[in-house]
This record gives sequence, structure tokens and C-alpha cells, in this order.
Amino acid sequence: MKQPVITQTIQFKLLCSSCGKEYSSAIEQTFATCCNKTILVEYDLAKANFLDVVKNESNNIWRYGSLLPVRNPKYIVSLNEGMTPILSLKKLANKYGYKELMLKDESVNPTGSFKARGLSVAISKAKEFGRTSAIIPTAGNAGGALAAYCAKADIECTVIMPRHTPKIFKQECELFGAKLILVDGLINDCGKKAMELNKENQHFDFSTLKEPYRLEGKKTMGYEIAEQYNWDLPEYIIYPAGGGTGLIGIWKAFKELKQMGIIKGPLSKMVAVQSTVCAPIYKAVMDSINWKDNFIPKVSIANGLAVPFPFGMDLILSVLKESNGRVCVVAENEILENIKEIGSVEGMILSPEGAATWQAVKQLVEEKIIQSSDRILILNTGIGYKYFENL
Repeated sequence: MKQPVITQTIQFKLLCSSCGKEYSSAIEQTFATCCNKTILVEYDLAKANFLDVVKNESNNIWRYGSLLPVRNPKYIVSLNEGMTPILSLKKLANKYGYKELMLKDESVNPTGSFKARGLSVAISKAKEFGRTSAIIPTAGNAGGALAAYCAKADIECTVIMPRHTPKIFKQECELFGAKLILVDGLINDCGKKAMELNKENQHFDFSTLKEPYRLEGKKTMGYEIAEQYNWDLPEYIIYPAGGGTGLIGIWKAFKELKQMGIIKGPLSKMVAVQSTVCAPIYKAVMDSINWKDNFIPKVSIANGLAVPFPFGMDLILSVLKESNGRVCVVAENEILENIKEIGSVEGMILSPEGAATWQAVKQLVEEKIIQSSDRILILNTGIGYKYFENL
């Protein structure tokens, strides 16, 4: 793997996602304390030549390094994440009469999930700020990814994970040398534990959307999708949304590319997929004010979908509205059935989150929202083999 390079120096600033207040990019930031919202990175895109950026020889997310927030390449911590393939699910498409059904397979990333993207960027930024300790609440995959990148970066790592998480996720963190803490409950309970342990701010906190850097790594999925589709985006992108960082990141990338004049045609309609046992986005779409009332989340076989109170809910809802997209809810038994169907037809074991997107496609076609002639891209966010204990 070649050492990543940054081909241009494109200036950026940090802004509150709600009121637009600017925060200094020269010092470490968490979330926007003005509104208790996510901080977003905004680049001076008028001075960006994206097509020159992608001439970078790095065959990973750092080919887009000029549009990422790490400024000194010596701090880049990479395990060759990104540039994941888009595969044709031709047999499934033929079975159901769809024109085009494609899958972007994030399972080939380091530690087997899309979490590698965000944590490569965020750990690199933490290293640039001189941090030596990290902490994260996780439903599973993010913990393993952080542990791996911390090992590479010589940064101490603490992972806080629900006790019910499959054993392989726990073992993965420990094998990378992380300190593992188990908590009864879901990821929101892990988040509370992380805050308790980090009262003195001795750790860099990688909680979802509570710092501005992970999102930038996740947006590289959007850059890649656009590049792999030769800048002509599919009509629908179906994404399994827990904390929503991937969904928000892909849309951020598309809007940046549109602003730079790279994408000429319409942007994709974004569909967020959730499980019936934990569907806060669906509830928020139905009632954005009172959605938390009488909401009782439960454990899902798709660990990554069991995020009951996403910090970036306002950003998720904005993506669905701006893209003319929607949220789709699938049952736990349907997720399992779709893992089996994809395995027996296409020879691929998807994560439960990835399999949920395939069920969503079938539902939306049946409801005549997606037309069989539409180009459809689904996302498999992680490797299915880690979830056998759940299944």
C-alpha cells in the first residue's frame, strides 16, 4: 500500500449544522455546543478541482484526501480502507424482473465493515491533534474498527459495547488490544457510560456525530458511488440506517460533487431502512416533535440498526426530505429470510443490515414507489459471518 498523499490544500471551516456558527478548525472540536447539534466540515469548493483530486494513486479513501479534514499526511492512519466494489445482483434482478440491482459491498473493508472509513479519518485527525487515548460506544462494528486503527496509531482504546453483542465483536476488540467494557442495554446506554468515563476529557470521544471527523470518512462512500457510476447516479440508494452517519455522509458527498459541477444529472433518492423493533427514524418522519414519546426500542439481529435515539436525527430527516426519499421498516423475520435468499441465489452472506435493504426494495417495488425499470443500489455495510451467533 502506497503512503497516501494530499494532492491539494483545500481550506475548510467547521460550522454548526443548525445555526451555522463557526468553530475553529485549528483545535479539536466535538459537537456544536451552541445548539447541541453536529458540527459539519465545509470546504472551499470553488477552489477544488475534484478530477485532479481523484488522479491520486491511492486506491483507498485517501485518494480524496484533499477533501478530508486531515492536513498533514504524516498523521494519516490507513489500513487500505475504501474503494469497495459495486456488484451486480443479476440473478435476483432477473428473478424479480428488475432492470438493474447493484450492491456496494462494504464488507471487504478492514475489520469487515464500513466503519473503517470514518475511523481512519477520525483517528488520523486525533493523531494530528496529539491525542493518545480514544473511547467509543458501539453496537459492534465501530468498536472493532476503532480498536484496529488505534493499534495502528499507537493510541489507547476503550470500547463500550452492549452485553448481548455477539461474542466475535468482543473478541475482535480484545485481540486488537482494546479495553472492553460491557453494558446492559443498547448503544445509548453505552454512550452514557462513555460520558461518565470521560468526564475529564482524557479520551478522544468517537461517539456518532458528536465530533465532525468520522462523517468525513463515511462520505467517501458517496464519492466512490458517483465515480463508479461514472457520475450518473442511480435513481435509488437503499441504506440501512442506525445512527445515520453513512446516509448523511453519502448525501453530503453528492451535494459537494454537485456544487463542484461533477454530477450533472439528478441526485439519487435516499431510502433509510430500519427494523420494526427499533425504528426511530420512521417514528420521527411520522411525528418529528413527539417521536420519543412511548418509544420502547428493542434488540435487533441487525446490531447496527439498534440505535434508538440518533444524535443526528435532524440531519437524517433533512437527507430524506432533500432527496425526496423515505424510510422503510422491515421485520426481524424478513431480515433473516432475506439473508437466506441472497445466500442461496447470489452466493453471498450479507450482514443483517445489508439484507434489510433487499427486503426494503421488494416492499417499495410492491408499493409502486420504486419502478422495476429504476436503477437500484443497495448497501451491505458489514460482513455477514460476524452475525452467525445472532442468526
